[in-house]
Amino acid sequence: MDSKWSEPLVIPAKPYRAYLFDLDGTVADSMPLHWISWRQAVEEAGGHFPLELFYDWGGMPLVRSVELLNERFGYEMSPQDVALRKEELYYELVPGLKAIPSVLAHVEAQHGRIPLAIVSGSPRAGIHRSLTQLGLLDRFDVLVGSEDYRHGKPHPEPFLTAAARLGVVPGDCLVFEDADAGIASAEAAGMDWVRVPVHRVTE
Repeated sequence: MDSKWSEPLVIPAKPYRAYLFDLDGTVADSMPLHWISWRQAVEEAGGHFPLELFYDWGGMPLVRSVELLNERFGYEMSPQDVALRKEELYYELVPGLKAIPSVLAHVEAQHGRIPLAIVSGSPRAGIHRSLTQLGLLDRFDVLVGSEDYRHGKPHPEPFLTAAARLGVVPGDCLVFEDADAGIASAEAAGMDWVRVPVHRVTE
């Protein structure tokens, strides 16, 4: 575990009415597991997923990531099939999933005080599976997955969807994110944000 994740996060001094959390790389130390499953799924389909793009596209819906790989490299992979295979491989690795301590502290501290939401580029089934493994499923009032919006991060729609479902105006929400696309999404939604340090895997 990266020592940076054990250091307390600096929270803006403002009485927020809701906390919105990205899942992968924010609440869950899942990026290494997603990298393994992405790499295998794409290679099985005859492509290659560069590690830098994996991080650049963090938080993006799965199908869209495959579409972008096709566009960039001229692949003809089936976005739906590769995304499904990627999730199958990820589920096999979920038993090894751990929470990120610095973020978990805020989930536990605010649970029952203000509403909490997960806002992810993963399907809701994957969110449910990850949170169940972490023992955190009951901490969140709303789960927003890739089925719940048309435009993924960095578009503001994912976070705006969560705020609307919680009944909280965007300016009263604080977002926890590790990815640039997610932070751009939060800013576009008019929300303050806290960056969670990224612990990058290597090839």
